Formats: sequence, structure tokens, C-alpha cells
Amino acid sequence: MEKFTTLTGVAAPLEIVNVDTDMIIPKQYLKTIKRTGLGKGLFAEMRYNEDGSENPDFVLNKPAYRNAKILVAGDNFGCGSSREHAPWALLDFGIRCVISTSFADIFYNNCFKNGILPIKVSPEDLEKLMDDARRGANATLTIDLEAQEIRGPDGGKITFDIDPFRKHCLLNGLDDIGLTMEKAPRIEAYEAKAATTRPWL
Repeated sequence: MEKFTTLTGVAAPLEIVNVDTDMIIPKQYLKTIKRTGLGKGLFAEMRYNEDGSENPDFVLNKPAYRNAKILVAGDNFGCGSSREHAPWALLDFGIRCVISTSFADIFYNNCFKNGILPIKVSPEDLEKLMDDARRGANATLTIDLEAQEIRGPDGGKITFDIDPFRKHCLLNGLDDIGLTMEKAPRIEAYEAKAATTRPWL
């Protein structure tokens, strides 16, 4: 998993509440178990018209936000079914951070396991960040995970809380497999001892 330390990029405003996982990645894209290639399906029902053409009114189709790395979203982001394809699609599109006042628990946990930083802020701070994001190409935010700060284009700072263990995992690029591999020497030592003391196994 790619480490998350400091991220600077354009923030796109998604001014919708209760964005569920079916909106993030519709069910027809769930046939694959690969983590790549899902970016094209991100918000597909809002990004594309019925004929497959792009909807010019959707935020991620606007020139200023096509390369957005940060999403500033309404309350209760990631609700609905527990599909891990949702963070996969965000990551494949290029989104590494989602900021909201609240997240659905399963989506929130899945983000950390896939290298995406979900940040919870107060409604007042969200409105400030949404205002920054509305600036288009000038909507650049910097997310400093070590300092737990969001820095705006005008130099303003917003701090955020994060569980220390999850922070450690993101800073070091550790998913569940990576955490296990950190203990590889102890696992190997145990197996070697077991082979000596219980050779019949």
C-alpha cells in the first residue's frame, strides 16, 4: 500500500449528503475483484448521461476538477452497502483523501485499509473547506497527516483527529498484510521452534 504522508492537490466540492456506495460505484462495476480499472465507474450514474457521454454539470467532469486528489463531501459519506469497491474506485480515479463531517463505519474502515485518508471535521470547518473547494483550479489543499493539519490556499489551518494506530498504518503504508509481514521474523522463529519440538507435525 502506498504511504500517505503529505498530500497537496485540487479539492473537488461534492455538495451532496448521504452519498452511498452505490452512487460511488454502481453495482454493474462489481463483477471484478481487481482494484484497478474502477476509476471509470466512479460516480458513473452522475458522471455520464444515458448515451454514455459525459455530464458537463458533474463536478469531476469540469476541467478544474478532473485531476482532483481530495473530495470535500456532505454528511454521511459512504453509507449503504459494504462494498470495498467504493474506496478502490476513488483510489483508481486519483482521490487519496475524503473530507466530511461523518462517514459510514464500514466505508470509513475500508478507506484506511486501502490507503485513503477519511477526515472528519466540524460542520463549520467543512463549510470553510467547501468554500475553498469551490474556487476551481485554485482549490488546492495540503493534507499533512503527521501534523494532522489541513492547510488551505490562503494559509488557513484546520486540525483533525485520527486514531494513532490508523495514522501509523497510513504513514508507513501498512495494510493488513503489511502489518502481518512486520511480524515475519517472529513467525519464522516460532515455526522453526515448532519444527524442532514437534517434528511429527
